[in-house]
Amino acid sequence: QVQLVESGGGLVQAGGSLRLSCAASGRTISTYAMGWFRQAPGKEREFVAVISWGTNTYYADSVKGRFTISTDNAKNTVYLQMNSLKPEDTAVYYCAAKGVYDSSRLPATFRAYDYWGQGTQVTVSS
Repeated sequence: QVQLVESGGGLVQAGGSLRLSCAASGRTISTYAMGWFRQAPGKEREFVAVISWGTNTYYADSVKGRFTISTDNAKNTVYLQMNSLKPEDTAVYYCAAKGVYDSSRLPATFRAYDYWGQGTQVTVSS
């Protein structure tokens, strides 16, 4: 079992930055795929970014070049650095984890993940 707790959400103006954190417990995330997803009101949960085994990454086109996913294995934590934020980035952001066999696995669908955090709200004002 993996428990995930997100933090770092808040209200920011367009063009600003936020860093989300997801602290994991129960298992080390060094051999997991760790993903970030988001869900806006009335919309489906959508993929944002994933990092596998702390090395390979993959991003949604909508955030590529603006968001960066990273891990700190010593803290068993995954981060999402969000720069140049836009109003359309407003959503509840969720952290997710899935055990994978190697770093080439970069799941980008929410059904692929086994463990989820409770979410953190990000609101970007125009």
